[in-house]
Amino acid sequence: MDWLLAPLDYDFMRQALVASLLVGILCPILGTYLIVQRLAMLGDVVAHGVLPGLAIAHFFNLPILAGAFALGLLSTFVITWIRSQSRIKADTAMAITFSTFFSLGITLMTVFRSRVDLDQLLFGDILSIGPGDVQQIALITVVLLVGVRLFYKELLFFTFDPLGAEALGLPVQTLNLGLMAAITLAIIAGIKTVGVILVVALMVGPAATAYLLVKELHWMMALGSVFGVGFGWVGMYLSYYLDIPSGPAIGLTVFGGFLLALLFSPRQGILTRGRPRRAAPPGHDPG
Repeated sequence: MDWLLAPLDYDFMRQALVASLLVGILCPILGTYLIVQRLAMLGDVVAHGVLPGLAIAHFFNLPILAGAFALGLLSTFVITWIRSQSRIKADTAMAITFSTFFSLGITLMTVFRSRVDLDQLLFGDILSIGPGDVQQIALITVVLLVGVRLFYKELLFFTFDPLGAEALGLPVQTLNLGLMAAITLAIIAGIKTVGVILVVALMVGPAATAYLLVKELHWMMALGSVFGVGFGWVGMYLSYYLDIPSGPAIGLTVFGGFLLALLFSPRQGILTRGRPRRAAPPGHDPG
């Protein structure tokens, strides 16, 4: 047990594990909506869309959270605008927006001589998280989880049948805006732990792993959160004992877990789905 308890002697490790717990619960729950709606790439767009907001907020001494949130949300509006004004499909609109906002963010950081550590921003540094960061992540997590719980039925209907939801009079545009805002906030919370590049792995990876194992949306959320926390903690311990960067360690752990599910899932596993079913005993009536 010493190998499990030894890292807890350090305050920075305890704070990092708490942050990983919170983000590991939050990101897969919202990532579930992205997977079901086939918009997983949207998380990557928003993650890179916050970069210009961070640069602008640092330059004008504005709240970092406000700048990142505003520009991250703007990136989703740009995607919607491109799709509504042309025949461009969602994946193409997201690719264009992704590259544009990422380029704009790097440019503004250079022009403004931003104090933001680019390497830390891109790859995260969960070991540098302080009590204030943990409190901020905890607040975001609680607010978003309460929101998902309160509007679960509406979001469920909107996710699987947006046209039907609109026909029944549900505020589809408001639901979509709220979901995009929630995803943006979750990504902002995750950036501090694993960085811009890997936050999508934490949002989509655990949820995708759960998707291979269960069918119902609520079970996908629950199991995805369990995986999110587990992958985060395993990655943290690997980072500690192997002396490797924490963000990439978590990202590789996420892929390792997904790969195991992809190979051995009882219903969808590559190595298990081809197995013949056990024959019924003689005289057994399947009806």
